[in-house]
Amino acid sequence: MRKLPTTSLIHPDWPAPANVKALQTTRVGGVSVGAYESFNLGDHVNDEPQHVARNRQMLSGSVPTEPVWLAQVHGTRVIDAAKSSCIEQADASYTKQANVVCVTMTADCLPVLLCNQTGTVVASVHAGWRSLCDGVIEQTVAAMDVPPHTLMAWLGPAIGPEAFVVGEEVRAAFMHQDNQAEKAFSAYDGKWLGDLYLIAKQRLKALGVTDIYGKTLCTYSNPNQFFSFRRDGNTGRMASMVWITA
Repeated sequence: MRKLPTTSLIHPDWPAPANVKALQTTRVGGVSVGAYESFNLGDHVNDEPQHVARNRQMLSGSVPTEPVWLAQVHGTRVIDAAKSSCIEQADASYTKQANVVCVTMTADCLPVLLCNQTGTVVASVHAGWRSLCDGVIEQTVAAMDVPPHTLMAWLGPAIGPEAFVVGEEVRAAFMHQDNQAEKAFSAYDGKWLGDLYLIAKQRLKALGVTDIYGKTLCTYSNPNQFFSFRRDGNTGRMASMVWITA
């Protein structure tokens, strides 16, 4: 089986317990072609099914079990990955069971990985602007059912604050939920530049999660490393994964 090159994967830079493992894929190292070149893991974006299957097979050498893939709908539903029997409609999953791989897919939306300090629960969150605004992080932290101050978070590759152009309705929606979101928007040519990273940090800190890691890795401005829906439209998806070892 073809092996993934080291450039295919990012290892999150967070001080997670030794029994917590996490990986972030890039667009590098797979077999997809054209708009999906090359390590596309999304089976819902019109890529050739055999290419997606081969890419997922290549990924299998880096994870203990098949990730619990979701049908993401930009909502706030959170599932227990260990109890998922099919591809459920949800935008986050958590687990307290060993070797169950929580995963979300993105191509501009913000992936958020969570774990607690003792390594007994982990979660992966798909924080697109709609789900982030509506409370997917809050719902996930509640589902993990541990004191929020015992959690740490890693923020993965997403569209950066110099590329995420939105209308007034997006800014207003965030500010309706939390006035401090105003700090995450700056005027730009009659519209606004939004900072998903800052908003996610605001939401996490409001919950009591203060150990937040990861740097801004802009998907939009790095075409050789990341897929970006805003940049390319028809494109692939990357995966953000976290699990507990036995």
